[in-house]
Amino acid sequence: MKNDKSLSKIDSMKVDHLYKDIKALIDTAKQNIVRTINNNMVSTYWNIGMIIVQGEQRGSSRAIYGEQVLKTLSDKLTAEYGSGYSLTNLKYFRQFYLAFQISHTVCDQLEEEKENEISHMTCDQLRSELSWSHYRLLMRIKDKSERQFYIEETISQMWSVETLERQINSFYYKRFLTSGGKINEENIPQKHSPQSFLKDPFVMEFLNISPHTTFSERQLEQALIDNLQNFILELGKGFAFVARQQRIVTETSSFYIDLTFYNYLLKCFVIIDLKIGKLSHQDIGQMDMYVRMFDDLKRQEGDNPTIGLILCTEKEETVVKYSVLAESKQLFASKYLLYLPTEEELIKEIEREKVFFELRKEDE
Repeated sequence: MKNDKSLSKIDSMKVDHLYKDIKALIDTAKQNIVRTINNNMVSTYWNIGMIIVQGEQRGSSRAIYGEQVLKTLSDKLTAEYGSGYSLTNLKYFRQFYLAFQISHTVCDQLEEEKENEISHMTCDQLRSELSWSHYRLLMRIKDKSERQFYIEETISQMWSVETLERQINSFYYKRFLTSGGKINEENIPQKHSPQSFLKDPFVMEFLNISPHTTFSERQLEQALIDNLQNFILELGKGFAFVARQQRIVTETSSFYIDLTFYNYLLKCFVIIDLKIGKLSHQDIGQMDMYVRMFDDLKRQEGDNPTIGLILCTEKEETVVKYSVLAESKQLFASKYLLYLPTEEELIKEIEREKVFFELRKEDE
């Protein structure tokens, strides 16, 4: 057999089959190698941080001997192992260990070790699914509950480093809790309720629409379609796109829903109405009608009741309080922001949203 042309059709099919099997094996092996290298690297960095903290700081979060100790240590390590052990990186390793310590018993164990015979240890809190770049972001979060929340979400949703950074910068955790989302003792979001998936406000800076420009609802819809992957990420877990401008036909009229999704975790349709102004009673009444019609005409056997979400630029307490929005378990309204808010801006938004959340809570 000099070349593929001399092969029969059956032999060529066999080669293709063998090639696919071997390729899959090689690709899996490469992934495992990368994963093993990453796990070893993360574990090594944690252990380096532990040695620095226990040796240079004697278990305290405050250095006793000053920065010169780390600088000299960095020079020696860099001379032998390269730039990966710069002073900045050694500080990261120290911060890494301090953020993910096992317990104070580690200090006692190290004291008992003989000089130059410190054994390597592994932190039970470290997760093999996360890379060093993930941990670089996570260890900046001081609140342990918030940090654990991002760890669980990153793993369950397979967030890239870029996605995790975006979620942290957009205060995903705080927005989740403000909207009524709940977490269990392991800081894992409780599922199977709309509050676990819908947030307020939605942050949609990825649309690249200036808040000071004039745009129409149709332009907003098109921008969301053009950035559908980012929008689904912002919506949350379990969303699958179904249609835009979905037509609902009755005996006498036709109606069009801006965006239709299906959430396979909630097992229901989620229909979205886009508004570029303040939420009104008419908007709520229209969505209430859409939800009822959708349940009647589109909902399939086994589906849970349809959820209607109105995305608007402003909400008013009076409108929420004296409309079906306050008591309905199928209707929701969320504000959207076209920019990444500062923490101060988000706090103001959260305080406003708490009022609306309490209004709904009173009617449950």
